[in-house]
Amino acid sequence: MKIFSLFMGLVLSFQLSAQRNVILIIADDLGTDYLGFYEDHKDTVDVPNLRALVNKGVRFKYAYSNPVCSSTRAGILTGRYSFRTGVGNIVGGIGGSGVLDTNELSIPDLLNKYNPNIAKANIGKWHLHQPNPMNNLKNPLKMGYDHFEGPFIGTLTSYTNWTKYTNGVVSTVTNYATSENVNNAVSWLKTQNQKPFFLWLAFNAPHDPLHLPPAGLHSYTNLSGTQQDIKKNPKEYFKADIQALDHEIGRLFDSLQVLNKLDSTYIIFIGDNGQTPKIAQIADTSRAKGTVYEYGIHIPFFISGPSVVNPGRISDALVNTADIFATVVELFGYADWKTQMSSNKQVDSESILPVLKDQSNDIRPWAFSEIFKPVSDSNDGKAMRNKVYKLIQFNYGKQEFYDLVNDPLETVDLLLSPMSDTQISNYYYLCNEMKNLTGIGINCKVLVGISETDADQFFTYPNPFNRQIQVSEPFKNSQLQLINLLGETIYAGKEIENQDYSHLAPGLYFLRTTGAQNKQVKMIKQ
Repeated sequence: MKIFSLFMGLVLSFQLSAQRNVILIIADDLGTDYLGFYEDHKDTVDVPNLRALVNKGVRFKYAYSNPVCSSTRAGILTGRYSFRTGVGNIVGGIGGSGVLDTNELSIPDLLNKYNPNIAKANIGKWHLHQPNPMNNLKNPLKMGYDHFEGPFIGTLTSYTNWTKYTNGVVSTVTNYATSENVNNAVSWLKTQNQKPFFLWLAFNAPHDPLHLPPAGLHSYTNLSGTQQDIKKNPKEYFKADIQALDHEIGRLFDSLQVLNKLDSTYIIFIGDNGQTPKIAQIADTSRAKGTVYEYGIHIPFFISGPSVVNPGRISDALVNTADIFATVVELFGYADWKTQMSSNKQVDSESILPVLKDQSNDIRPWAFSEIFKPVSDSNDGKAMRNKVYKLIQFNYGKQEFYDLVNDPLETVDLLLSPMSDTQISNYYYLCNEMKNLTGIGINCKVLVGISETDADQFFTYPNPFNRQIQVSEPFKNSQLQLINLLGETIYAGKEIENQDYSHLAPGLYFLRTTGAQNKQVKMIKQ
């Protein structure tokens, strides 16, 4: 009997040590420029708990969200871009947006298929449906969650007098919203015993109204909290709200430690979009939240947890908040989740797990973002970037093209002047990739340097390349040959664009035409 008890104890110990949990923390309207550990920060706030998380995990330099909260959340929950879900703007906000179809397959739906024993809660802001009619209040449960507790809509009118919905039951809360979110999260975690769990913790902070947090949660003692003072010093109140958020996240971590769950839990932290014009740190505040310019979509994104190899790393992988979908289910061990996806509903999410395990530093060749409204305006558009260049396609037809390495504030539109061969190649690559992704009629420009007199010019893009090679229009169906420096043929045929070259060693290659034309270009594999 003693041997059996010892054996069962060892089994339980192994199960507990192998258990994996995931918490996704979403800060509302938090870009990178108030976080001193990001390269493009303009100001800094004392956030020791977030810094500790960065030091224990992987921080992503080039992370994209959508320009507004509802569309970012829909992309996370479903792993699908906005043009697929129909959630292109703010649900219930100015300009409006379609709401998320509750028949979409969500993260909690997939976790239910994989392991029904995984506990799943959404605590904090929902903002994917309107609260009326009343049966909408059960939509989080319809989409796979066991528990929902928080504000249903986007903006709180007051951080200390707000409406909370708990599995459809309405109540009025006077506790500071950020603290209440953490209280609710800790209470829920305490009831899960030894169950693995997925917690989506969506704060309203530091989104306006920029109300002064309670004393003890921040160090900004010179703020009075009056509306006049908030209007006069919005950035100081914004920083106080960030500091209060960090303080309460620390309290969550302390509770996980007490519950003996901290070491087995992955923490994913993101902002859902960039800052609003009110607290923007850029000269042209029209390029803030709500736009596909960098200030509207470049966000903080970092992950810590048991599978992180060599913590404290900074990754330049191109990631999107929609990639959280695949990452979460694979963190729980569900490697073949794609077999559950409907063939007529394309999933865009790519797992970030190889980056966390330090097995790769690339999961995709570009990152994508977009915004659109039922009645379109001049900000509606799409953006796609690789590690150097970015193309913006506005829905009314205009395009802009930027070198983000040399011009991170997007002040010089390269399309307005002659471009180098490298710039032209990258423009054509991004333009064609965006066209192929969205399936809409995007017109790629005929650029300076490619005139009608040399329309048969042979060029390739992207160059440098990673996975795929595209060739200029007259040669797309031509017999082509890719060779290495030793003269060895890597590929020969008429389907050069349909090949995957990710396995090739980095270095110099040559792509040449065969036959009478005998044209050749140098290609660099990165």
